[in-house]
Amino acid sequence: MSFLEVKNLKVHFPITGGLLGRTIDHVKAVDGVSFSIEKGKTYGLVGESGSGKTTTGRAIIGLNKITSGNVLFDGQDITNLRRSKMSARRDIQMIFQDPYSTLNPKKRVFDIVAEPLRNYENLSKREEKKRVQELLELVGLSPESIHKYPHEFSGGQRQRIGIARAIALKPKLIIADEPVSALDVSVQAQVLNFMQKIQKELGLTYLFISHDLGIIKHMCDRIGIMYKGRYVEEGTPEDIFTNPQHIYSRRLVAAIPDIDPRKREQQLQFRRTVKEEYEQSYNDYFDDKGLAYQLQPVSDTHLVALPGRG
Repeated sequence: MSFLEVKNLKVHFPITGGLLGRTIDHVKAVDGVSFSIEKGKTYGLVGESGSGKTTTGRAIIGLNKITSGNVLFDGQDITNLRRSKMSARRDIQMIFQDPYSTLNPKKRVFDIVAEPLRNYENLSKREEKKRVQELLELVGLSPESIHKYPHEFSGGQRQRIGIARAIALKPKLIIADEPVSALDVSVQAQVLNFMQKIQKELGLTYLFISHDLGIIKHMCDRIGIMYKGRYVEEGTPEDIFTNPQHIYSRRLVAAIPDIDPRKREQQLQFRRTVKEEYEQSYNDYFDDKGLAYQLQPVSDTHLVALPGRG
């Protein structure tokens, strides 16, 4: 049984117009997305800006209202998560993209990390301080950091503070939305490796959202690729990176830089081939509205929105 299961998720935002501000249309940010994650695994949701991947993550945690569909978490239906479902709310936490803007600059680290504890647990001041210091040590920061403000830390350290806050309530699922995109490349690797380390130590399950296929390949056990609110392909890393079948997936894979100079010419040729395919065959892979077809299985692990299939 899947730990998290998303069924035909739709998130549509109304477009209003006229003097009375009536709804005249909808933006279909997420349009019928389904996937599941096994406990302790990392599922990657990838796509370019505007693909709907972040909206999907925010809908699961209740930050965006779900238009239709269902979200099942650990056997519980949490569709349109409400405050009454307190256990689910504390069991699912989010790591946001920008550590510079998600930490309140007016608060000390102690209050930032302690906030979820104050909302959900009745701890004494001594217990609260001890717990915050333990969390900071867990993410590789000095316990004395509790007295500092966010501006006194580097970007990577700020993201570690964000991670400490996210794991404060010992969640079961973490939704990581572009958690390293605002960091330098050298710092990205440190944070990603650290996230894998605490996943093993704490038994966490990740929904990892990113536009960077290289990072997704490094982090994830299974991958879904989104375009204009729909899936175009889903599979294992091997399926996606060695046998991408949708033209959009092939385009993304072709854009991944290869640092091996011996493969440079081969990669350039692949990019040229994919560019020609994309320009010539785009209309074969999408309907007359430019939307992907429904996913169909091409193997036991691999699904592709092939032309003419739905």
